[in-house]
Amino acid sequence: MPRPGFVLEVDRNTPPIMFWRGENFSLEKLPAGRSRVIYAPEPEKALDDIDGAIRHALLNPYDHDPLPALLFPGMKLTIAFDDVSLPLPPMRRPDIRQRVIEAVLDLAADAGVDDVHIIAALALHRRMTEAELRHAVGDRVYDAFAPRGLLYQHDAEDPEALEYIGATPQGEDVEINKRAANSDLLVYVNINLVAMDGGWKSTATGLSSYKSLQHHHNPKTMEASHSFMDQHKSELHKSNWRMGKVLVDSGVKVFQVETTMNTDTFPKPFDFLSKREWEWNAKDRATFVGVSAALKRTPTRMARNIFHGIEAPHQMTSVQAGEVGAVHKVTTENVYRQQLVEVQGQTDILTMGIPYICPYNVNSIMNPILVMCMGLGYLFNMYRGKPLVREGGVVIMTHPTPWDFNPVHHPSYIDFFEQVLAETTDPHVMSQKYEKSFAEDEWYKHLYRTGNAYHGVHPFYMWYWGSHGMQHCSRVIIVGGNVKAVRRLGFTPASTMDDAFEIASDVVGNTPTISHIHAPPLMVCDVK
Repeated sequence: MPRPGFVLEVDRNTPPIMFWRGENFSLEKLPAGRSRVIYAPEPEKALDDIDGAIRHALLNPYDHDPLPALLFPGMKLTIAFDDVSLPLPPMRRPDIRQRVIEAVLDLAADAGVDDVHIIAALALHRRMTEAELRHAVGDRVYDAFAPRGLLYQHDAEDPEALEYIGATPQGEDVEINKRAANSDLLVYVNINLVAMDGGWKSTATGLSSYKSLQHHHNPKTMEASHSFMDQHKSELHKSNWRMGKVLVDSGVKVFQVETTMNTDTFPKPFDFLSKREWEWNAKDRATFVGVSAALKRTPTRMARNIFHGIEAPHQMTSVQAGEVGAVHKVTTENVYRQQLVEVQGQTDILTMGIPYICPYNVNSIMNPILVMCMGLGYLFNMYRGKPLVREGGVVIMTHPTPWDFNPVHHPSYIDFFEQVLAETTDPHVMSQKYEKSFAEDEWYKHLYRTGNAYHGVHPFYMWYWGSHGMQHCSRVIIVGGNVKAVRRLGFTPASTMDDAFEIASDVVGNTPTISHIHAPPLMVCDVK
């Protein structure tokens, strides 16, 4: 059995703790007697027969007929799958999506189904490159479907490819991919990296348009979601579930396939990153010193390429298929079994090291907006019950926060950072004053539809994603960041961790309690 998560109470004998700093890391000494470090559970054992487990799930679904009973000659079958934003880091081939899609296609062929489309569920994310698509679905699937135009990516700005389904009682518009809506069966292939993923969020978000997304990707909904990792306290999820009911009532037939993964995040020689510092052996310590020193001498672009070249050894721990709600209930239990760590009470300060990757900078740059989103949108929200930091407390992040953007992937981010944030950091103000102009900008739409750019509205959504964290905390401090970039975010820069604690003392006093979330690997803190 793998060891469960662990909460280390820091004393004078505790070694320095590793903090991520983008494409590097540092060792930081936390104050003894009032600090704690939260470590993720060790990876669960992967399934022995992954392909067998997938086939069993398709033949023995939850609250649904077996997949073969739903397949027949002459039908329209659509398979949708999660995009490049997960898993993180990308997994070694064969990808889980490839294995599931191949299993579905085998059953479809046995049933004589020959009208099959495969769609990457992008929502407003950037288009995947050919290499990224091949990695996700495999060369055999790509070569059989892409040249014939049967493997393609959802376009949320193509009016001919969208279908308006209806509205929820709350007035939320439901508009999704037309091919998916009009198919005899939609099979959605999901990777549940965290509890937030999957369920009706797959179809109602991944295959939708701005017309739908604006109803739950907004400051009011995000501030009321406590947290994204707890479906029943997330207004984001409640909205998606209401939209799912509209889809079901309209006759859209969805067969959901959800998978969970273990937390085996880093391959050798980077596996020391997943270990607890006091358990580092001589080789681990030497590797840390050598890698850290080498990275300091390495140009940023080269270091970024090194890290983004990492393919994680994480693997499937469960697969379940069938009716969306029934499947997601089991999936969430499996995610919690791997990631949940019980933590007693809140603290005055929450510290976090921001790594080189988040869902929106795969093979790209972690720009300042994404640093904010990763810290306050994701790591802050890795809780169930209540946040790790008390209301009015302080969040301290470590990251270089460069004033640097990928103009191909994040063109509207540049304008958002230089124009919108120069005027306001208030999510409600920017939503009312600027969101529509970015969302409807024809140049941003063109780049989204024909290139590899995130939609024009996407930086607003990333800012909203962190709005609950901003609302909850009195101050956010970034250690080691570009001073001008940090201040543009509305945060406070600090040179060292000691400086950050000194700055925080204005809010939390001179002897605050401190929690450090030691991620990745990922965890969900069950705060009592």
